[in-house]
Amino acid sequence: MNTFPQLIYQQNGSPNGQVSPNHSPTRSPSPPIVSPGQTSPSLGYPNHGVPTMYGGGNMPLYPFQPKLQTKILTHAFSSHNLPNQTSGPPGQALMPPASLAINQQQMNAFSTDVTNLSMGNSLTGISSTHWQHQLNYAQLSRQSASPHHHARQAAVVARNCNLLNAAIAITDPNNPNKPPLNGVQTKKDANGDKQDQPFQQWMTIDLGGMGLKNISKELFQYNFLTTLFINYNNLTYISPEISKLRNLVMLDISGNKLSNVPPEMGMLTNLRDLLLFDNNLVSLPYELGTLYKLETLGIEGNPINDSIKNLLQKEGTPAVISFLRDNCQVPPRPMERSWITLENEPASGDRDTFTLLCYNILCEKYATTQLYGYTPSWALSWDYRKDRIMKEVLSYNADILCLQEVNTSQYEDYFKEAYAKLGDYESVYWPKSRAKTMSDLERKSVDGCATFFKATKYQLIDKQLIEFNQVALQRSDIKKTEDMFNRVITKDNIAVVTLLENKENFSRIIVVNCHIHWDPSYADVKLVQVAMLMDELDKLAQKWCTLPNKSLYNYSEPQKISTIICGDFNSTPDSGVYEFLSRGTIGQDHNDFGDHIYGSYTSEGLSHKLSLKSSYSNIEELPFTHFTPSFTGVIDYIWYSTNTLTVTGLLGGVDREYLSKMVGFPNAHFPSDHLLILSEFRVKPPQTIPQQQPPNFVGLAGASSSGSQRRFSSQLGSKK
Repeated sequence: MNTFPQLIYQQNGSPNGQVSPNHSPTRSPSPPIVSPGQTSPSLGYPNHGVPTMYGGGNMPLYPFQPKLQTKILTHAFSSHNLPNQTSGPPGQALMPPASLAINQQQMNAFSTDVTNLSMGNSLTGISSTHWQHQLNYAQLSRQSASPHHHARQAAVVARNCNLLNAAIAITDPNNPNKPPLNGVQTKKDANGDKQDQPFQQWMTIDLGGMGLKNISKELFQYNFLTTLFINYNNLTYISPEISKLRNLVMLDISGNKLSNVPPEMGMLTNLRDLLLFDNNLVSLPYELGTLYKLETLGIEGNPINDSIKNLLQKEGTPAVISFLRDNCQVPPRPMERSWITLENEPASGDRDTFTLLCYNILCEKYATTQLYGYTPSWALSWDYRKDRIMKEVLSYNADILCLQEVNTSQYEDYFKEAYAKLGDYESVYWPKSRAKTMSDLERKSVDGCATFFKATKYQLIDKQLIEFNQVALQRSDIKKTEDMFNRVITKDNIAVVTLLENKENFSRIIVVNCHIHWDPSYADVKLVQVAMLMDELDKLAQKWCTLPNKSLYNYSEPQKISTIICGDFNSTPDSGVYEFLSRGTIGQDHNDFGDHIYGSYTSEGLSHKLSLKSSYSNIEELPFTHFTPSFTGVIDYIWYSTNTLTVTGLLGGVDREYLSKMVGFPNAHFPSDHLLILSEFRVKPPQTIPQQQPPNFVGLAGASSSGSQRRFSSQLGSKK
């Protein structure tokens, strides 16, 4: 009787029942096909008597054999969470039973044997810690050459793991929302009664030791996999489509007949272990330099070139990855970003049109190799990036520039003078609030927001700094709340507001340049900051309405002044921030508030008086404005008042073919992790500007509370 469970495809298309949406492939793939005559793993076909990798309710993720060193055991039994996962259960973290524990004496003896082997190796003559680790790992890998070695070891652990046999859900009392420790999900039936059901999930496949000559491309549709064993087969080729398995943490291709590996493997940026032992590799593609999380690169048993081998022996895997990364050939430049025309210019020409550019340039102090290890060090250096930023921004010759993450010293010593000289720009700049508590030397490293405008076209009428933590202290209804003190006042984000006047026709425009808090776990803070921004903006507009003007425009009401609100909002299109700005109202029980209390904001809801729209919503937003391996999405916007302005053109996105070969920004061509966005506007003639209608609050409560399910990565903006 077969004691190993099989992967059975249910009617919902997932093996063994429900799989978290975060882990499911984009479609229901067919089982991987193996070469004729070979033993086939039973993926989808029960009762074949062949073991498979399985991580569901009564069987843990794959352990290794008892002699494996501690590092490998730790990897095998630790949680393998998927990047950007914000919902659904993570990979189960299982501890090996006592019967599989390794005692120090056994490990020391084993290490001594391998060290002696290293000393006797005339090819290396080196027994460094790095190389000893390499030899240890290679020897252990060779002991897993039997068919389905890891799957069989998983079965041993399953039979000895009593925890997973519990009939009820065992939850963490300190975090009831965390998935049950024993893989049993508590669900409610139609009557609201709780029911305990096993949550079954697998993220590892073992096709090792089967003598396979080919691997079906269908395997690469399983993009939820975190571990893949295709070791000790007869493979001579790995398909570039392996790059689809972006969630892989461990990949073992040891013991095959490979003379090369595809450069596309560099797209697997979550890899921590890449084992290539005992193949025919002479060199490695430089594209593997993007594997910045890699901890172990196994190359022992290959006729690898001496430069890579010596580097690994002396300095270890990180040094090899850095070498490959910094010496990789610069890819061809992408096609120029296209200009999208939405409306032809009116007969009046440039008098009533203007362009506005918004760009988070990635502050120098945030651009570290720890956060951007996939970027060549020369492309990450500030000297290189500032030159690229300068040229990129000037190439668009926009009338107004709104930059975020501008270092104080870089603004004063570089950008201010350079843009004035090369682009005829005047500017307004403020650093974040923390600068006020620092010495003159320290404050130079603080970043802030800078607004530039063409001196030949506009003159500055007024300017204002909005410090969100200071505004919070001035509000009597929320300044004493615990959440305000602990969550809002501790954040020093700002907005720079300028009132500009066209020198030709005297039309005026309010330009807001802001940078909202980055942390995805502070969605409530983002919403409160934007709410305070809109409140303060209304006060400023009321004041500016009283200023005398020479134009034909009637600025008797705040809503009649053309308004642009742009910047890095660190909020996706499904967030409360986006909903609030676009709708003008939001319920007091919105999901983003959580259970936090912010005075009238959480008792009455939010509202603002402007009719706002994201300029890029005219094309349903760009695919992304922020591009890194850990998060890719839209978080930068240019909002405009629809009753006074019309969007006539937009700068398009980045060439898709180019992006398909990139793991993230910055790189040689894009100097920031954000994408520059640019919109062209036409000011509506005075006679066509409609009266602003007051917001309708009827039915507001609860209307938006379920309209926002955030898809936000916990790594997003971790630099800030």
